[in-house]
Amino acid sequence: MTATKRQLHLGAFLQGVGHHLAAWRHPDVNPAGAVRLDHFKNLARIAEAGKFDAIFFADNVGLPDAPPATQTKAALPYYFEPLLLLSALAGVTERIGLVATVSTTYLPPYHLARKFASLDQISEGRSGWNLVTSGSDFEARNFGLDQQLTHASRYERAHEYVAVVKGLWDSWEDAPYLFDKAGGRFYDPAKLHRLSHQGLHYSVQGALQTERPVQGYPVLIQAGSSDDGQDLAAATAEVVFTAQQTVEDARAFYSSLKGRLAQHGRGQDALKILPGISPIIGRTEQEAQEKFEQLQSLIDPAVGLGLLSGFLGGFDFSPYPLDGPVPELPRTQGWQSRQDLFTSLSRRENLTVRQLYERIASARGHLTVVGTPKSIADQMEHWFNTGAADGFNVLAPTLPHGLTEFVEGVIPELQRRGLFRTEYTGRTLRDHLGLARPAHPKATKS
Repeated sequence: MTATKRQLHLGAFLQGVGHHLAAWRHPDVNPAGAVRLDHFKNLARIAEAGKFDAIFFADNVGLPDAPPATQTKAALPYYFEPLLLLSALAGVTERIGLVATVSTTYLPPYHLARKFASLDQISEGRSGWNLVTSGSDFEARNFGLDQQLTHASRYERAHEYVAVVKGLWDSWEDAPYLFDKAGGRFYDPAKLHRLSHQGLHYSVQGALQTERPVQGYPVLIQAGSSDDGQDLAAATAEVVFTAQQTVEDARAFYSSLKGRLAQHGRGQDALKILPGISPIIGRTEQEAQEKFEQLQSLIDPAVGLGLLSGFLGGFDFSPYPLDGPVPELPRTQGWQSRQDLFTSLSRRENLTVRQLYERIASARGHLTVVGTPKSIADQMEHWFNTGAADGFNVLAPTLPHGLTEFVEGVIPELQRRGLFRTEYTGRTLRDHLGLARPAHPKATKS
């Protein structure tokens, strides 16, 4: 029997009118799309036509603090609540997965379990949850806190949170409904299991009133790359989004995370690692470079510094000249893996402050590739075949144009190489990713 060739997994990370910091100012972009449902319906259809595994929406739960110099100059990154948005997009798509970010820190686990179980039923098995723990004080202040919880505390709570959510998804065994009019039995009581969880952080009785998800559990996704984040991912995640700047760093991360799976009794294929990639695509290398330089020219320095400062807990760059060396950067209780990436990048390449914010403006620390469809496919294939990635989360610099260019240019190139599907072969997100459906732990014997 001939073995099936391993293929890439691709997510379409959709954000406003594009991931580049200045996307909304580009002459080909309609910035009003960021606040229009029709814009996102169009993006979902484009991504499904390209046979992406899933579309993905990031989120936070607060409006970032903005200094006067940057107010009105930066596009709002998150406008719609992602689960509501994905519920609407489920109705205009048929196969593509639907992934939303929700924080374990600020939403009680019962709410989350019910919302994702509902989305999975509505979409017929296409939902995925990107678990984050939140990393900013401005979010904490919306929930009665003066500052965020410590990094270690957030991840400790997240371990228990995932256990509670899975327990709630297992409130019902599969096919619990009888709809027996004559016998007066709406459901089989033997298939109902109350959670009755009493833990260090959560007390949840259950059961969930929503039927068990079509997929058993929605696909569990994480984006933490710190040691705490990797430990949580190795124990619970099925997909990990990560930001890596070099293939060597990506290989090291891939090896580190995959190497932690065995201690949790998990095989290598139980978790897919998808680094972020922002492609600037041209018909020629020169055209691609010109497109990139045009976007870079639209960056307002105050907005660039604001983006950098936000990842660094509000670090004040005002004493430092833009074209001087990057100062010693702090490591806060926030996004520690991204802070480490910025420090490593600035030291390795001896960047100035301006050069550092220009490097992250296109994709917030994710890899930016500039070139033709062929050269971009070459880089993706190299990462994929050398132990750096199981696929990629694609961050189009402008939307919808950047996504359309990827679907019409790069995907056919990957398909010609046998690296990506030409048609969907399954109906659920688990099918697309090659992930097993979790069995119910207390399923009654038939």
